[in-house]
Amino acid sequence: MQLSVVIITFNEEANIGRTLESVQSLVADGKGEIIVVDSGSTDRTVEIAKSFGAKVFVEEWKGYAAQKNSAIDKASAEWILSLDADEEVDRDLPALILYVTSGPTPHPRQELLTAIGVPVTNADVNGCWIRRRNKFMGRWIEHGGFWPDPKLRLFRRGAGRFESRLVHEDAHVEGKVGRIRSGALIHHSYPTLSDYIDHMNRYSSLGAEMVVAKGKVRFSFINIVLRPVFTFIYNYFFRLGFLDGREGLLLHLYHAVYVSWKYVKAWELSRQKTTLSS
Repeated sequence: MQLSVVIITFNEEANIGRTLESVQSLVADGKGEIIVVDSGSTDRTVEIAKSFGAKVFVEEWKGYAAQKNSAIDKASAEWILSLDADEEVDRDLPALILYVTSGPTPHPRQELLTAIGVPVTNADVNGCWIRRRNKFMGRWIEHGGFWPDPKLRLFRRGAGRFESRLVHEDAHVEGKVGRIRSGALIHHSYPTLSDYIDHMNRYSSLGAEMVVAKGKVRFSFINIVLRPVFTFIYNYFFRLGFLDGREGLLLHLYHAVYVSWKYVKAWELSRQKTTLSS
């Protein structure tokens, strides 16, 4: 078996079918498998996943990194492609993934080598960065650091794991890593502003816990006011976020708010812990 596609889910009825449809060419004819680790969905997520032939495991929520690593541990193929439930593989990416995961190829097509950016001896490559295209409120976001937004999602089993972080977990791969320069993951991230605000509220709480874990947090005008302002200026102006129109303005404005929330919540959480310990 060549490839295991691993996904974690919770109430992803609106997304999971699109995601699984996009990887069918990667797992068809015995080339691979789909592993879904669900954390107790109450909608049709599990039913839809099984209809695509996925192996579904229902487990209690352990955190983003731990849940993803649990899915990785259940994979049996040589290579792993880790996807979020609201992502899909675009039409150009499967051929490139299959090239990377097929082992050494004596006479590869030159256009594949150019697109992938790995040497002919791809047998010694343990992972590949993949570009990701993000959609926000119905618009593709092309600036402000959101494109090409590379993600390390393709790696050999045993060589890659997600770092143990509460939020913004990244995969770490031991050994040589290539870069797929064509195709992309499509991220249907936030269809509405409410979705984005809800997500940032959850992530800011998790981020605050990470800040507090490093030590006592004081009320800081720099972190709560100036850092968000500079974050907005940097992403919206210097990284050309303003070229993404109204959606770009809202995305970077509320991302700056998220930064403020994270440090306010960290201060609040630290104060609560101090009160309980005194």
